[in-house]
Amino acid sequence: MKIITLTVNPALDKSAKVDGLIPTQKLKCHSIQYQPGGGGINISRMLKRLGTDTTCILTSGGDTGKYLKELLVKETIQPEIIPVKDWTRENLSVVDTQSDLQYRFGMPGNKLSNKELDVIKNLLSEKVNSDDILVLSGSLAENMPADYYAQLIKLFNDKNVKIIVDTSGTALKEALKENVFLIKPNQRELAQLAGKDFLYTAEQEAIATELVKSNKALYVVVSLGARGAFLACDEGVFYKSTPSVKVKSTIGAGDSMVAGLIYGIQNNFPPEKILKWGVACGVATTMSEGTNLGSKENIDKVLELMK
Repeated sequence: MKIITLTVNPALDKSAKVDGLIPTQKLKCHSIQYQPGGGGINISRMLKRLGTDTTCILTSGGDTGKYLKELLVKETIQPEIIPVKDWTRENLSVVDTQSDLQYRFGMPGNKLSNKELDVIKNLLSEKVNSDDILVLSGSLAENMPADYYAQLIKLFNDKNVKIIVDTSGTALKEALKENVFLIKPNQRELAQLAGKDFLYTAEQEAIATELVKSNKALYVVVSLGARGAFLACDEGVFYKSTPSVKVKSTIGAGDSMVAGLIYGIQNNFPPEKILKWGVACGVATTMSEGTNLGSKENIDKVLELMK
């Protein structure tokens, strides 16, 4: 069983600190860090920390794309690069050291040509085999068709591929027109799926359970933020709360949760233990500053706290 992650809209993540966020003044940034960013990329990075290798496929353009690849190689991840014309975007997060508040600035994604979209399809068709896990994670690039993930899922309708989707909005709705193995919406994204602004706990459970019963997804994991997460599947609904830790940044926590879930699936853990690993990896990342992901040491600490 191979694990293949796809990131069609990656980012070079830059984080910095300023000593007071004041309008109109020139602010001196310090503690600058660069990290590879994007859903599938972060999942591959976290799985690497868990001792699991993946095939990490991503689009890459310009000098930002080259630097992103260099950063991945430093983490001993050899990515499969799909060269694209437009430069890979940069995202920025800034922490005000006086208030300890974090501000996140996301840049629009690149535009991909039809030829570049076809290259992605062809590469996946070549790389993904029966019994593999295919992870479609992150936002779509600017001009991509909203059903692009659904198009990719259709490629493997006749193969026993476990497809995991972690995206939002129309892209998620379109993907669920096909049957998938697992989705991981947060509370807001689940409400959007139901066409509502807000869902009460009982409604969340009912919608997640209905997605399972209607064979849209085998597993539906709903992130509850600081309260943890729940998992709906044929065996029932399972909850896992988060232990109390000092949260430094939430960037990458959702991706890290997906990595933990995949680790549990790969090891044939029961649903409750799959969820436990997902929550542990997500919490471990919140203990890291800026755009850093959780360390193996912090994952082990969180697992110990969860006992």
